Amino acid sequence: MKRVLITGAAGFLGSHLCDRFIKEGFYVIGMDNLITGDLKNIEHLFKQENFEFYHHDVTKFVHVPGKLDYILHFASPASPIDYLKIPIQTLKVGALGTHNLLGLAKEKDARILIASTSEVYGDPLVHPQSEDYYGNVSTIGPRGVYDEAKRFMESITMAYHRFHGLDTRIVRIFNTYGPRMRLNDGRVIPAFIGQALRGEDLTIFGDGLQTRSFCYVDDQVEGIYRLLMSKEHLPVNIGNPDEITIKDFAEEIIKLTGTGQKVVYKPLPQDDPMQRQPDISKAKEVLDWEPKVEREEGMRITYEYFKSLSSEELYKKEHKDFSMHNKK
Repeated sequence: MKRVLITGAAGFLGSHLCDRFIKEGFYVIGMDNLITGDLKNIEHLFKQENFEFYHHDVTKFVHVPGKLDYILHFASPASPIDYLKIPIQTLKVGALGTHNLLGLAKEKDARILIASTSEVYGDPLVHPQSEDYYGNVSTIGPRGVYDEAKRFMESITMAYHRFHGLDTRIVRIFNTYGPRMRLNDGRVIPAFIGQALRGEDLTIFGDGLQTRSFCYVDDQVEGIYRLLMSKEHLPVNIGNPDEITIKDFAEEIIKLTGTGQKVVYKPLPQDDPMQRQPDISKAKEVLDWEPKVEREEGMRITYEYFKSLSSEELYKKEHKDFSMHNKK
């Protein structure tokens, strides 16, 4: 049985990857320090004989007994609320955490896939964004802690590939959505749906003409799996090129939820990208992959998930105490 280590396993995307690899017959070792992850996302896996969980911070030395065939590094805060609250930890997991896991992959002779992001393109001057675009990123802005952590991840991964001959993969993930997203993590889909379910007005930052492209989680996981099993070691965009303005998307949410909320506007945060759309030509060519789930279908499933949450979950604020992590 092939063995895979998945970091960030209790997070939104990490938990879906655990499900996929269990389904594919792998022995899955999940690892998470639970700063932003939640055990409820993977509690259904604890009864599985081919799943185990390590509560561990990958910025510390990582040891996993036995062989490892694959490592997927998905441990990182991924929402603006999180990485603005824990900026140093965000940088550390991108730098020290990635270094530790590359070292583990070298020790175990394992293939490693690291989760990069469309944020490496910053506020892009090229549209849509292809893998050969180097980006327009502010290193000293508030979002730089996340953007530069991911850019460093790519750099050190390629250094290990070239210098040590390590078998590496790099996925650049564009906006992904689906069940198990945190309701109050600040990202646009859970924010809009949460506001609609609570009867609040929908908040748009800026004029709403900025664009995003949303990929359903099942499509994202399929792309990641195909990339891991491919021979491509250079970065590959995985996302949905179906672009929409935030203003139009807010109207879609109001129609989906059947609520009559207004849209209210607030100032745009610093360095928030105005356009986000992946060029997936490489994924189509190299992986024979493209998204299959239409936004209407994916959003219906996601809305049903959020509707199923308890009133306590719907109205609670983020309660995680980040104070200790900010001091490290």
